[in-house]
Amino acid sequence: MTDPALWVVATPIGNLADITLRALQTLKDADLVLAEDTRRTRVLLEHHGIDTPLDSFHAHSSEEKIARLIERLDAGETLALVSDAGTPVISDPGVRLVAAARAAGHEVSTAPGPSAILGALSIAGLRADRFVFLGFLPRSSGKRRAEVEAIAARREASVLFESPQRLAALLEEMVAQIPDRQIAVCRELTKRFEEIVRGTPAEVLERFADGAKGEITVVVEAVATAAPELAEEDVEAFVREALAGGDRVKSVAKALAKRSGLSGSEAYERVLALREGASDRDPDAEA
Repeated sequence: MTDPALWVVATPIGNLADITLRALQTLKDADLVLAEDTRRTRVLLEHHGIDTPLDSFHAHSSEEKIARLIERLDAGETLALVSDAGTPVISDPGVRLVAAARAAGHEVSTAPGPSAILGALSIAGLRADRFVFLGFLPRSSGKRRAEVEAIAARREASVLFESPQRLAALLEEMVAQIPDRQIAVCRELTKRFEEIVRGTPAEVLERFADGAKGEITVVVEAVATAAPELAEEDVEAFVREALAGGDRVKSVAKALAKRSGLSGSEAYERVLALREGASDRDPDAEA
């Protein structure tokens, strides 16, 4: 029997068989299942022979409804929160209920499972040791352009969702701003017509210029990091020599970041620390 709590339950992103045994037991034992779209979740529950009562919880659910759900937790009931697909609270409104339950002192537990984000990363075949999840990009062309500019400046991989109707416009923006980055468009993951298209934005656009169907996750590859010129044991000597030669702190930090693989802020802090270790007073101190 599931302990009284709010359970965050991951559900299939397409194939109804992609659900854990623990998630099924949690949904069966719960007093109530809360879903974005009860029609979609009912299909899942019926497929697995689960008759737990359903209620809706979505972006437009009121604070009064949240209060009523907290009262049910206060009374010792177990609630299971699901999204339309994948892991709840990731790009959906479940965070409001989770936050309220925790604020009220209730246990919040997870029954983990499918995620379109990790699914796409795992099969895209692109560098993504570090990544940023962006959800859905803005609808307006100007804001979308700004988001792609941010992606272009980012070294780590980017993962985002996009609607079929706006996919071509997104790819056109990527052609303009990141023409040489490898990307992957992952369409209908785990479903019958699953499709992964990877290449440069222009190459992928050729496939989707006339539109697309289904649910789409886009992965933009991370920028390859070149091996640093300076090994860790050489950093101190490099900084001390540059400072002794009269170079200013900011210029030394900039050169150190470029040659060591440190971020700009990390390089600046390292230069400051080495300067202060050498002298209590620095005539080149800058605001």
